[in-house]
Amino acid sequence: MTPPAAPAAPLTVAAVQADPVPGDVAGNAVTAARLTGRAVAEGARVVVLPELFLPAYHPPTLAADPAGTDLAVAEDGTVDDARLDPLRAAARDGAAVVVVGAAARHPDGRRTVSALVVDRGGVACVAYDKQQLWGDERELFQPGGRGATLLVDDWRFGLGICYDGCFPEHGRAAAADGAHGYLCPSGYLAGSAHRRDLYYAARALDNTMFVVFANAVDGADPWRFNGGAAVYDPEGRALARGADTGEDVLVAVLDPAVLAETRAAHSMLADLPADAGAARAVLRG
Repeated sequence: MTPPAAPAAPLTVAAVQADPVPGDVAGNAVTAARLTGRAVAEGARVVVLPELFLPAYHPPTLAADPAGTDLAVAEDGTVDDARLDPLRAAARDGAAVVVVGAAARHPDGRRTVSALVVDRGGVACVAYDKQQLWGDERELFQPGGRGATLLVDDWRFGLGICYDGCFPEHGRAAAADGAHGYLCPSGYLAGSAHRRDLYYAARALDNTMFVVFANAVDGADPWRFNGGAAVYDPEGRALARGADTGEDVLVAVLDPAVLAETRAAHSMLADLPADAGAARAVLRG
């Protein structure tokens, strides 16, 4: 496949690591607004916060109070919930696009782990539902059925959520749709730092695209998270990375010249055959 042209201008992005309060959607939206304001003050125009940040990634609370933790999704995908007003205002005032993790309840009754996008006008919509559910998530949620690409000016971003990024095919599907980057709200538990750091750098290098990885941090065992939020360049090198503990906002500039130079030097996308590895020989040693 032939990758699309690089965007015309650089874009500043932010990957956030923070510790939301289980079940407190209103309070976590205030925190998300504060962190968005901090990112905007450092020049960010796209801000990515962790998986399930609004209700917090805390399965006991998500199981006990679905009415309180979920956002109701309208038929057109929008979300009109007063608890989000501070975050809407932060996006609107900062002219920023915010991607934040949510639990969503769809008109057909499906409950999903979702990426909520608040656009520069302050309109919130559920843009993507996590396709690969992990472990006990399957008892609470249904998987999404399609990928999604977010357009910000002439930048194209594939959306993934945590475990999605463990599957090379998911990032490749985004790249095949012309993605210049991959935005991944996530929730990696303490003890998983090796995998956390490997998967998203690999998705960047696999597809010669930027990756913005947001992660939850701290909390109480067994739901204690390990931060390490990062922005990776198209060769999988960290442009910015957070520590394993403590709230932080990691800001980096996505340079289209770097994207173009990397794709010219490392042409995996252009060279990918349609049937890569399909025909195989079997040998005996």
